[in-house]
Amino acid sequence: MCLLTFLPADVMPDTRALLNGAIVNDDGHGFAVVADDRLITRRGMHAEAMVEAFAVARHAHPHGPALFHSRLSTHGKRTIDNCHPFPVGGDERTVIAHNGILPPIVQPGKGDPRSDTRIAAEDFIPAFGSLRSRRVRLRLQQWMTRHNKMVILTVDRRFRQRAYILNEKAGIWDGGIWYSNDGYLPPRYGRWELLDQFGSDWASGHWGPFDSDDGRDEYVFGRCGFCRAMLDTTDSECRFCGWCLDCGEMPEDCQCYSPAALDAHPRG
Repeated sequence: MCLLTFLPADVMPDTRALLNGAIVNDDGHGFAVVADDRLITRRGMHAEAMVEAFAVARHAHPHGPALFHSRLSTHGKRTIDNCHPFPVGGDERTVIAHNGILPPIVQPGKGDPRSDTRIAAEDFIPAFGSLRSRRVRLRLQQWMTRHNKMVILTVDRRFRQRAYILNEKAGIWDGGIWYSNDGYLPPRYGRWELLDQFGSDWASGHWGPFDSDDGRDEYVFGRCGFCRAMLDTTDSECRFCGWCLDCGEMPEDCQCYSPAALDAHPRG
């Protein structure tokens, strides 16, 4: 799902919210801060280090807009090269970061290690038209579809503004900060508490198998939010107490698979 966070000028980051999103969307992180006439950008694979670095950079340069991005990969390899933000057409003065899945035309073909957003930034958007034009930004927003969100930061003086949010209404403003979705919120009681391979507590969420860098399948395991039993996170309910891991209710109160719930939200 990714989490894209935008900070207007003179707004400080909520580092706890960034970590909530970074722990679940853990395929790489990056940020950009407008510092007078230059952009400070950094990308990395380690959530806590990147959030800390962002906080330091933001407090040093509070008067311009800034963004932070945590990636959950859908296309392209899980490498630092695919971490957002990306310069547009190789011009380091203007960068984009994105949340969603872009149309097939920018999804990588066989053998292309890039993500869809990276391809869009490097190849598609420069041919699409100049982002300085409001008409081009509106066309780009329409092309992405309303489920995709994008932040543009720039220090190119030809732009009228230093920052733009595409599909802003699809995101959430909270405490003066814009988030692309609710992944910044604290874990919801009753869902998985994820554990890493060393056993330390992670944030709530639902996780399944994924491919490790050496090609093997790996699993993340978790505890039931009610009885704390260790479970495989492919389950939809706790095999020990019956707690629903989707809605956080016991079987007698669970609405996920009841006739009424199915009538309201038919499957298929």
